[in-house]
Amino acid sequence: MTDYTQYLPEHEAHRIGKHDLYMEVYKGSKASDSATGTTRAPLLFVHGAYTGSWMWSKYIPHFVEQGWDCYAMNLRSHYKSRVLDLSRITVEDYLEDIREVLSLMHEPPVLIGFSMGGILSQKIAETAELAGLIIIDTSISKEIHDALPYPAADRIQPGMIMPAPLREELATIDESTEDIAFQRRYLQMESAKAFRTFSVLCGAEGISINGNRITCASLVIKAVSSEDEDRRGQLTADQLGAKYAGLRDTTHTGLLVGQRYKEVVDIMLEWLD
Repeated sequence: MTDYTQYLPEHEAHRIGKHDLYMEVYKGSKASDSATGTTRAPLLFVHGAYTGSWMWSKYIPHFVEQGWDCYAMNLRSHYKSRVLDLSRITVEDYLEDIREVLSLMHEPPVLIGFSMGGILSQKIAETAELAGLIIIDTSISKEIHDALPYPAADRIQPGMIMPAPLREELATIDESTEDIAFQRRYLQMESAKAFRTFSVLCGAEGISINGNRITCASLVIKAVSSEDEDRRGQLTADQLGAKYAGLRDTTHTGLLVGQRYKEVVDIMLEWLD
């Protein structure tokens, strides 16, 4: 099994606030900065449910090489943050974590959120000063679900906690067996209270997003497995006034750790430049 965290550049590690949020800080290449002659906003990466900053392991080296300072945070009780009672953690707790990290940054970052981190980042962007917003295969907002709901047959019923996803070892259309083994090593339990708030697949109404309050430039990237999924991605971009990029024949986690992850990185770098 390839552990992609072992190939990350040298970095600092910090513990933040009363919940000991674990954050990794990677400084961008100075050579790239001097070549462009521009000052770049930092990038703040927010992971999705069940995961942590390790999910960005394939991404980080490319952004560092291009001169971007990267901050990869971990929500409370995720990865190397202090372990807490997941049965009591809420979406508001996760939003508080992101706000706490933002309050310590010296300048507004580009906020980059994946899956659950995507809907959290949208909510944060309603009120926070940001240099930009990128959401990757985000959990959909209440407004998008109202416009194009998921079939009732897809619903799941969470218990007190959400157990770590079972990943079969078979390769997918864009993930190798090593990519899946890497995820299996680190995947963890998740807060059911949070799921009941943001996940329409759990029967929740979903988190409402006021796109008119999000004024920073935005980019929406979507794994497209069907016409409905493509439409949900386009509707999300419309809601945010964002640029849209849909990648067909890709999977949710494959966008971050799969064989075509570099296509997503290239889209992000082009947009950032």
